[in-house]
Amino acid sequence: MKNSISLLFYIKRSKVDRNKKTIIYLRITVNGRRSEFSIKRKVSLDKWNSSSNRVRGFSKDAQEVNQYIDLITNKIYKIHQQFINEDKSFTAIDIRDAYLGKNENNKMLLEIFQHHNNQIEKLIGKDYASGTALRYRTAKSHVEEFIRYEYKVTDIPVKDVDHKFITGLEYFLKTERNCAHNTAIKYITNFKKVVRIAYANDWISKDPFFNWKARLKTVDREFLSEEEIQNMIEKEFQIPRLDQVRDIFIFSCFTGLAYADVKKLSRENIVLGIDGSQWVKTKRTKTNTISNIPILSTVANIIEKYANHKEVLNSKKLLPVLSNQKMNAYLKEIADLCEITKNLTFHLARHTFASTVTLTNGVPIESVSKMLGHKSLKTTQHYAKILDRKVSDDMHLLKEKLKHKNNSKNQSLQSS
Repeated sequence: MKNSISLLFYIKRSKVDRNKKTIIYLRITVNGRRSEFSIKRKVSLDKWNSSSNRVRGFSKDAQEVNQYIDLITNKIYKIHQQFINEDKSFTAIDIRDAYLGKNENNKMLLEIFQHHNNQIEKLIGKDYASGTALRYRTAKSHVEEFIRYEYKVTDIPVKDVDHKFITGLEYFLKTERNCAHNTAIKYITNFKKVVRIAYANDWISKDPFFNWKARLKTVDREFLSEEEIQNMIEKEFQIPRLDQVRDIFIFSCFTGLAYADVKKLSRENIVLGIDGSQWVKTKRTKTNTISNIPILSTVANIIEKYANHKEVLNSKKLLPVLSNQKMNAYLKEIADLCEITKNLTFHLARHTFASTVTLTNGVPIESVSKMLGHKSLKTTQHYAKILDRKVSDDMHLLKEKLKHKNNSKNQSLQSS
């Protein structure tokens, strides 16, 4: 048959190392002509099954080598089919060279990823936040680990990324790296951007993410209740550092600012708002969007309390903010002392502002979104949970309106 192909994995029994292991080779035959190469895997002589062209047994090593042989087989047949589809004349040597990437200017995946990350690093403070750069570094590290784990190589050509690679990476992140579903999806989304760069530059002929959809699970975000906030405000701490951390946390509960944004605040961020009162005006570190927040009395009291703090006086900072790590560690102590069973982290203050402080008190979600510095109302909806109390209050108003209408109707009927 024209362009027929056969594959044979075999060993050379004459070439055995001191551990009685020998290299596995692949022979490709097209139309009776051969080419061969080492697959860079070794096997013990007594473990090789010449009939099945596989390693005997079910040990971890045997399964890994056999899976690798299956992977090579699939790739070779895919290359063969591609040559046929393109109506190319080819030989066994052409297929071997195509598999090995010879005579091609192959772009390597991790090299592209690193180049992308280097560009992000240089744009920190201009187009990107430092947290974004960190997330891409971590994503690249995960992809690198996956390639070593699954393919036993240090890098692969970007053209070898397919749907199987993507779903395999997702499984790896969830199992080997113990990532939660949403965390895994976010890392793959970072990876997707790098692959799309390769596609845009014609380094790959099709987008492997075409049939992959990022589906995040809805997560119920915790926040403090009105009673928990008040209890924390009224709590007297004997240790100054806990008192300080509590105040900064409460400041965030009543402004909705994230840790990085609170830490960089200075006196210059306090301005007169459209209503003639004081507002906080700042750019969000994460998204570079503007946040304008009217200063409530609780916030004003905290600013005044620390106006003469030595750290504030010796810098341009508005408040004496500790490192994020220390803040979160001390918040655990505060939670215990205040008998709060929720996982108290600094970011929970932002959720509390969205849910308890604003929406529950009737502030429209559009205004909340603007104060949080969100670009999309959909983002705000992730933070803001309409509480049962708010639903109850709204329905109570509706009941009163309906009751009033019914009473008026009855009175009208009686008078007639």
